[in-house]
Amino acid sequence: MLPSSIQISGEPLSGAEVRDICRGLRDNAVRLLSLRGCRLCDRDFGRICRALAGATSLAQLNLNLGVVSSPSRIKQLAEALRTNRSIQSLFLHGSPLTDAGLALLNPALALHPALVALDLGDCMLGDEAINLICGLLPPDGAKSGLKELTLSANPGITPKGWSRLAIAVAHSSQVRVLNLDYNPLGDHVAGMLAVAVASSRTLEVLDLEGTGLTNQSAQTLLDMVENYPTALRSLVLAENSISPELQQQICDLLSEGEEEEEVAGGAGDTQEWERGREPAAHQRGSSSWMCPSDPSSQMVLMTSGLGDSLLAETEM
Repeated sequence: MLPSSIQISGEPLSGAEVRDICRGLRDNAVRLLSLRGCRLCDRDFGRICRALAGATSLAQLNLNLGVVSSPSRIKQLAEALRTNRSIQSLFLHGSPLTDAGLALLNPALALHPALVALDLGDCMLGDEAINLICGLLPPDGAKSGLKELTLSANPGITPKGWSRLAIAVAHSSQVRVLNLDYNPLGDHVAGMLAVAVASSRTLEVLDLEGTGLTNQSAQTLLDMVENYPTALRSLVLAENSISPELQQQICDLLSEGEEEEEVAGGAGDTQEWERGREPAAHQRGSSSWMCPSDPSSQMVLMTSGLGDSLLAETEM
């Protein structure tokens, strides 16, 4: 039997449901497990963690919106991840981890052989957490690391922390998708990120929605896109104080680059997978940016849950 998915959202889990989940994990019959916002007792959470530790078919684990709600649960999850070898995407958006909680989880994340996508949005993180996260973005030539990283809505991170992340991104040989939406970055941090994008050979998607940017940032990003060849294909700038004209210029340049790639290499096949990433602050806004002059065309980021992000041009 092919592995299937279990997706439950915002419900209290009964003992029978927990037993079924554990049985499916032990039988390697589950590829995607999503318990987004579910309520369960500590004992049942521990049972699920013990079952997923040995699961070999599980590729995506979604525990968004407060499922990992205490230090004891963080420790149980870390213990499971130390044994598990199959999880490729881990979503913990909206979990009160704090820097201390991520410190408990980090050794298991750093040693996991398959993990390529991590969502730590709205997890009450600060600069100490950034120091740990940078270790998951090893420099070029080192071990493999994350391809997708979400740090949306973590206002406790200071410009010092963001500068360190920018350096790690610039030297990472893996990261393709970076979601920083709904953080108070401002123009100074955006300038550092522009340098990181210009240096990166892999970064394809950068989400800066609602990050306090102005035309100053947009001009820097425009200069970067116009004058330096990069892998960037999507730049999300919605809900910032940026003129429609500058947004349109950036959009046009990115579109030109994508068209040239398609002519050179042919259009690749696209697939739509289950989406695990939470909207920042739980539905605070769309993560897509519509080019102002073309309301019928929208660039939509779809997260595969397997570490691969696909950009699809959809006609609305």
